[in-house]
Amino acid sequence: MADLLIRNGYLVTMDPKRRVIEDGAVAISGDRIVAVGASETLAATYPTHRVIDAARKAILPGLVDVHAHAGHGLIKTLGLATGTGWEDTCHTAYTTASDPEFWAVEAALSALERLRAGTTTGVSYLGGGDDVMRTDDPIYADAHCRAIEAIGTRSVVAVGINRPPFPITYRDLRTGTDHPITFQRQLEVCEAVAETWHEGAGGRVRVAVSFPVHHRNSEQDRPEIYRDVANQAAATRDLTRRKGLIFTQDGHREGSIRIAHEEFSLLGPDALMSHTVDIDAEEIRLIAETGTRVAHNPSANRSITGRCPVPELIDAGAVVGLGSDGTAPDRSADMFRHMFQCMHYHRRHFRNSSVLPPGKMLEMVTIDGAKALGLEQEIGSLETGKRADVILVDLFKPHMVPANMPLYRLTNFAVGSDVDTTIVSGEVLMEGRRLAGHIDESTILQEAERQAALLLERTGLQAMTALPERFWGVAFG
Repeated sequence: MADLLIRNGYLVTMDPKRRVIEDGAVAISGDRIVAVGASETLAATYPTHRVIDAARKAILPGLVDVHAHAGHGLIKTLGLATGTGWEDTCHTAYTTASDPEFWAVEAALSALERLRAGTTTGVSYLGGGDDVMRTDDPIYADAHCRAIEAIGTRSVVAVGINRPPFPITYRDLRTGTDHPITFQRQLEVCEAVAETWHEGAGGRVRVAVSFPVHHRNSEQDRPEIYRDVANQAAATRDLTRRKGLIFTQDGHREGSIRIAHEEFSLLGPDALMSHTVDIDAEEIRLIAETGTRVAHNPSANRSITGRCPVPELIDAGAVVGLGSDGTAPDRSADMFRHMFQCMHYHRRHFRNSSVLPPGKMLEMVTIDGAKALGLEQEIGSLETGKRADVILVDLFKPHMVPANMPLYRLTNFAVGSDVDTTIVSGEVLMEGRRLAGHIDESTILQEAERQAALLLERTGLQAMTALPERFWGVAFG
C-alpha cells in the first residue's frame, strides 16, 4: 500500500543514473518515497485510494534555492531609484523598523511564492543588504520559522553576524526602546535559534549561521579590528561545527575566498559561499580541494558587477547550486527564470551556446542544490527512501508544445507558473494550481500589503516608491 501514487508522467528522477521514464510513477507513504518506476508496475504493486494523474506533465524533484534573503519580500523595490538606497533601506528596515509580525508575514509570502513556482527547499538569510541580520533577539527567527512551519515548505534559515564595528543599534518596536547589540549577543542568539529550530518542524526547518565576507582592503583593515574579526570568525565557525550547522557567507569576490581560507580557516564541505564573483584560479582550486560549496546567483546585482566562474568551478570538481538571491530588488523566486538566466549569462561570456547544457541546469536546481546544503541523502532526486518532495510541471501549454524534447522545454521554456502541483514530505501543498486548505493566499497577500505600508510609515521612506527623473526615454538611467 501507499498513501499517494503519482502516475502517467514524464519522470525525471535525477538519481545517480539520471533515469528518465516516459510513463513514470512515484509511490509515496507518509513523508517518504517508497518506489519509483513505470506507471503500470507501480499501480499494480502499490494500490492506493489517492492518485494524481500526471499525464502531459513532468514529474521532478522539488527545486532547491540555495541562496535568498528573508525580509526582502516586503521591500522588493524600495531604493531602486537611488544610488545607495537599497542597502540603506535594508539597514533601516532590518534593525529599527521590523517587528516579529513583519518577519512572520514576509516568511509566509516568500514560502507561498516559492511553492507556487515549485521550490520546495530554500535558504533564507534573516536579513541582507551589507550583512544586516535580525539576530538581536530569537523572536524574529522564531516568527519566521513558525510561518514556514505553517505553510509546509522546507527552509534553511540563516541567522548570523553583522559587519563590524560593534555594538550595533537595534530597536524593539514592542517597547519602543533601542538596544546596543554586541557580537557576543548575536552569537548567543544564533545558538539559541539553532537549539530551538534546527531539524525542527518535522525536519522541514534547518539552521545555518552566516558571517560577513572580509577583504584586506576594507574599512575593517585596521589591525585591532582585524584581530577582532579573526576571533569572531573562529567563534562563529566553532558554533557551526559543534552544532553540525551549515556555515555560510554572502558576497565573496576578488580574493576574499583566499582570505577566508588562509586567515580565518572558514572553508570546508559544510561551508556554502555565495556569489564568488571574479575569483581567480587559485581560489577555484581552494574551493574544489576543500569541498566548499558555492551558491551562484545569476540574476543578482553582484552578477552584473562581476562573474562567478561556474563552468570553471564545475570542471574543477566543485559543487555549485543555483540561488535566486531573494525576491528583491529586481528578482523573483522563480528558479526556472534563474536557470534560463544562468545559461545565457555564461554562454555570452564564452560566446558558446553549448556551455551549461540543460541537464547541468536541472542538476543545479535539484541534486546539486541538495548537495550544497548537505541534504543529498534526503532530497534533490526521486529515489526510494528519500523525502517525498515532488513537483509536476505542465507540459501542455502553448509555449511548451510541441511535445518533443521535454528536458529542453523544462529549462528553455518553462516558467514558475507552469508548476501544477507541489508536494513537500508527502504533503500536497498545491494541486492543479489550487493551494491546500490550510494556506489562505488572500490573507497572506493582504497582510503583506499591510506590513509593507507599516514599514513605510515607520521609516518615512515613502519617497522611495516614486519614479526617478530618468525613467522614460533614456538609455542610461
